[in-house]
Amino acid sequence: MARKAKTALALGTFDGLHKGHKAVIACALSQKERGLIPLVMLFDAHPLLALTGKAPDMLLQDDLRTEMLENTGAKAEVISFSEIKDFTPEEFFEKIVIKKLNAGFVCCGENYNLGRYGVGTCETLEHGVGFECVPIVKYRNSPVNSSRIRKCIQSGNIREANRLLGYEFRYKSVVRSGFQRGRLLGAPTINQYFDGGFCIPKAGVYASVTVIDGREYPSVTNIGYRPTYENNDFRSETCVIGFDGNLYGQNLEVRLLDRIRDEIRFNSDEALSNRIQLDAAESRRIFRRRMRENV
Repeated sequence: MARKAKTALALGTFDGLHKGHKAVIACALSQKERGLIPLVMLFDAHPLLALTGKAPDMLLQDDLRTEMLENTGAKAEVISFSEIKDFTPEEFFEKIVIKKLNAGFVCCGENYNLGRYGVGTCETLEHGVGFECVPIVKYRNSPVNSSRIRKCIQSGNIREANRLLGYEFRYKSVVRSGFQRGRLLGAPTINQYFDGGFCIPKAGVYASVTVIDGREYPSVTNIGYRPTYENNDFRSETCVIGFDGNLYGQNLEVRLLDRIRDEIRFNSDEALSNRIQLDAAESRRIFRRRMRENV
């Protein structure tokens, strides 16, 4: 069914909602004063999955992306990439941009390509609608893009990744039961597993924030195998500082702030417990720094 109200359409991959993506969405939002409805076009899967059979690792889970988009005030429309991947630029413009999404204004990044083989460029869209080509966003003289962010995350450079994203790298997962070792050490933890295809940070210990019932708690997250106990399952294990309660079965969000150290094999429970206390103190310090910076 065709839309009645004209839209200000944001075009892009939007796989991570990083600063570059947000600049394009901000362009669409700026058209609200003209009576246009800001609309972000999303694909049901990453285009490379249909084109090459393999998608890049996910930077942001779909439910978190939906939540973040809603917070911007823009609406979203999901399009099947497989259905449009063989459209010419002209077909994509007429059938999707104009007829399906009823665009009265179009925003995209200056490196945006569309249509079969990606032969269409920004100029393709400058026909019959308002149009703005948003300049590439740069950080430290290099473009902000998803590939750069993935490299930061996979190398453990979370602070840099967060600067490029414009928000704290995060994931959400159901809390599973574990071996209860953390509780015996005086530091109970929540155990979570990553979705398949997600961009997993380098193994190590991170200062983090855990969101419980809308409240943010400082926390320490170990990502990896926990070598002291010879585990063979890779997961996220988080000690939430200042919280005492049963979280099993809850779908909790963890945000990473900074990497503290590599995983270490300890010779005793006492040595591990002492190090957990040091990690917690460092995480609280990083959390306080974050609060000051956000004032």
